[in-house]
Amino acid sequence: MQPIAWGQMPFLSNLSFIAEFAKRRIPEIAGILILLSAIATAMCVLEYRQQSDAVQHALEVKNALAQLLSTLQDAETGQRGFLLTGDDAFQQPYTRGIAIIRTHLADVRNLTGDNEVQQRRIGRIEHLVSQKLAELAARIEEVRTGSKPSPQGLRSGKDVMDAIRAEIADMRLTEDRLFEARTNIANRFILIAAAMAAITAAIAVAAVSMWVWQSRALTKELQHANLELTGTIAQRDLAESKARQLQKLEAIGQLTGGIAHDFNNILAVIIAGLSLSNRRSKTLEEAKPFMDGALEAAHRGAELTRRLLAFARQQPLIPRTLNVNRMVSEISELISRAVGETVRTETVLAGGAWLVNVDANQLQNAVLNLAVNARDAMPDGGSLTIETANCHLDDRYSRQHDDVPPGQYVMLSITDTGTGMTADVASRAFEPFFTTKDAGKGTGLGLSQVHGFVRQSNGHIKIYTEPGEGTTVKMYFPRHVAPAEEELKCEQPIENLPKGQPSTLVLVVEDDTRVRSLSVALLRELGYSVVHADDARSALAKLDSHPTIGLLFTDVVMPEMSGRKLADVALQRRPDLKVLYTTGFTKNAVIHGGILDRGVNFLAKPFTLEELAFKVHEVLLGDLSSTS
Repeated sequence: MQPIAWGQMPFLSNLSFIAEFAKRRIPEIAGILILLSAIATAMCVLEYRQQSDAVQHALEVKNALAQLLSTLQDAETGQRGFLLTGDDAFQQPYTRGIAIIRTHLADVRNLTGDNEVQQRRIGRIEHLVSQKLAELAARIEEVRTGSKPSPQGLRSGKDVMDAIRAEIADMRLTEDRLFEARTNIANRFILIAAAMAAITAAIAVAAVSMWVWQSRALTKELQHANLELTGTIAQRDLAESKARQLQKLEAIGQLTGGIAHDFNNILAVIIAGLSLSNRRSKTLEEAKPFMDGALEAAHRGAELTRRLLAFARQQPLIPRTLNVNRMVSEISELISRAVGETVRTETVLAGGAWLVNVDANQLQNAVLNLAVNARDAMPDGGSLTIETANCHLDDRYSRQHDDVPPGQYVMLSITDTGTGMTADVASRAFEPFFTTKDAGKGTGLGLSQVHGFVRQSNGHIKIYTEPGEGTTVKMYFPRHVAPAEEELKCEQPIENLPKGQPSTLVLVVEDDTRVRSLSVALLRELGYSVVHADDARSALAKLDSHPTIGLLFTDVVMPEMSGRKLADVALQRRPDLKVLYTTGFTKNAVIHGGILDRGVNFLAKPFTLEELAFKVHEVLLGDLSSTS
């Protein structure tokens, strides 16, 4: 028998073919893996949310049972008081209890409609409650007619009440078990989702690394193909296919590389600053430069996150009725300082400009972003024009731009006399991390942030530009019809930091130990007295034991009871209590569709000492014009 050479072994040749195929299909394979991982992550998150809803449902059932038992006990207490004293005033809890007891029974029955065992129990409870109500009414009637209550009737009433308590205890025990089981399932799914997200990120990083290697190889292949191009259709198709592959890889690489680059720089400054501070400094003065550097990098990280949220249309907005002309007039001096003396600034404001309903601070930031971009496009100086106008976008324009409904709009434009942009550059201007500036002079998120804000505000943005002819960026916001008294001025910056008084007691509620400790320290630094709790139950106990608490500063996303539900319960006990919410996640109980709920006080994480000072001062006093 002749020996078989290694190259002739079928399975080895198959492995070689698979490896070669995989090498040439890296983008597709990476994309499929990322897609599958993202789908798995989304499914886990969806299941987590479903289980979280189930956990919340169990809490609602327990709360309904508690209300049912409490109401029945109140009715019994009122009846007993009447039996002992004959005073009709004791009948008020009894009358009120029997009036709403059926509603509580219906609530429990509706909430447990999907649980056959619980339905049987609530049926027995309904029967027992009917007996109990009849027994209470009979005892009252005996007193009114002068009859002496029979001991047997009293014992029977006690037995019925004990039976009701036992049934309710069984139902609560069942819901406790469901709560624990669903919580464990939800926790498992969120851990799986986190793992899948990490896998997705690892695949993306690996894809970018492979892109760097493959793009060089593909570039050489394209150059070789161009030299040998004979004009045949087959050769043109090959070159075009490789070019499209390069573009896809470039898009993935640009987005992932931009995020990784900026965050690595930020983390490098923070890590290095803290490491040097810990290693070299013996006094606070020696540590200060390193700590300042780390703090500045942390602020840059927070700003980068805000810009990413703006691009993704996930930043929390606080829309207000606004006169755009007044806003432009109020920040014109700030714009002039930002663009410098070499740029002449001019405003052309429309007479009788309509009102809009937008976030004033975000609109100011958008105008400043565009003004700074215009300044950078005019290195030798030039002219910057800010213009407002009332306009109507008709059906024809709407058909040409699918995301723009026809109607009345207020237009705000920024025009410069700078270098302008080519059509290719203008088409990519709103892409995240795309920039024509030199390295280190921009993140490439400014225009994408403006685009995200305008779209999140139900508006429209358009760029008009030509090389050497300057650029005009037009923002359109829907007209807002509102009474004149609703119009609000833009908030002006406050020079002095508002300070608190030790007599003002703040309750901080935060489940994250580190965040809670820092929040407490910041508030005490501002002069406030502070008590704190790590969950809603402890917070309510603190609220009861400290009647002088004036402000509840609570995280929104917490286990068992959210910050919004905690505030609702707290306000029932203390209607005069001020409430300030904070969170780093916009899709929660106080923000819907990216818009802050009306009448809600909110401070986004992460926040600085200055932001906390102004917001607490505003919530407590409702006046930012003075400081204490």
